[in-house]
Amino acid sequence: MAEDVADAADGADGADAFTEHRPLLFTIAYEMLGSAADAEDVLQESYLRWSTVDPATVEHPRAYLVRVVTRQSLNHLRAVKARREDYVGPWLPEPIRTAPEVNEDAVLAESVSMAMMLVLETLNPTERAVFVLHDVFGYTHGEIASSVGKSEVTVRQIAHRARKHVHARRRRFEPDSEATRAIVRRFLLAATTGEIQGLMDLMAPDVVEISDGGGKATAARRPITGRDEVARFTLGVARTTITPATRIEHALYNGMPAALCLTDGELDWLLAFEIHDGQITGLYAMRNPDKLHRVETVRPLDRGEPQPWKP
Repeated sequence: MAEDVADAADGADGADAFTEHRPLLFTIAYEMLGSAADAEDVLQESYLRWSTVDPATVEHPRAYLVRVVTRQSLNHLRAVKARREDYVGPWLPEPIRTAPEVNEDAVLAESVSMAMMLVLETLNPTERAVFVLHDVFGYTHGEIASSVGKSEVTVRQIAHRARKHVHARRRRFEPDSEATRAIVRRFLLAATTGEIQGLMDLMAPDVVEISDGGGKATAARRPITGRDEVARFTLGVARTTITPATRIEHALYNGMPAALCLTDGELDWLLAFEIHDGQITGLYAMRNPDKLHRVETVRPLDRGEPQPWKP
């Protein structure tokens, strides 16, 4: 990484610089942590650290801030790893509402998808940081080295190992489109009218449904696989949660088409759809209230410019 401390190139004050780069910093923290709440905590801690620095002494504010956020994210990730091992039932990333523009960047859209975030969860903290910074944001091994406290040679080895691990487990990603939204509408119609065959016709044979209740809401305690099992489970959920007072809204979460189920104005569950080649391959149901109370906020995401370490 180039030396950060020098005369300021642009004269921006600290608050302006942090605000300018906030979407990038949030995206990095979220992809490393899988939690919008934890990402916000990291940004708050990073801002407090940044506020003690004289901006006039920082030549490249973005490089400096990315390094601070990376280090804070690593500290958080190591702290929450043990907590997630004791999580009740399957763990899913906290869903974030994304703007349609996210899907204009295929790398960014895939990197925040539920499937990719779950794969990233299987990496150790340093592997995750290196993979995210290199393969998603395009930073060089040398730039990453000082952020993770490793040599460039070691970072290169970690990157190779992490990339091999991710590529062996990643699912094919298809961004949100009118075609995928049409499939979601057909799925919801079949679910609310009890058409099991209609549901099965929309699913891939190896479809997987993962529910996250966090021990605080009713949810399946294990992933459900296969179109028959998933269809029956879906109809059971629909019968018990959808009432005349229910309203279903369509939205975009993690770059994926999704549906929100609200009963008497209260959000009951969020369901994100993974679709490939016209079939539903994954369903991600969020019922944990701790991960639902911020889902209306649209999160601006950003990967930065092609040369992100330059001012």
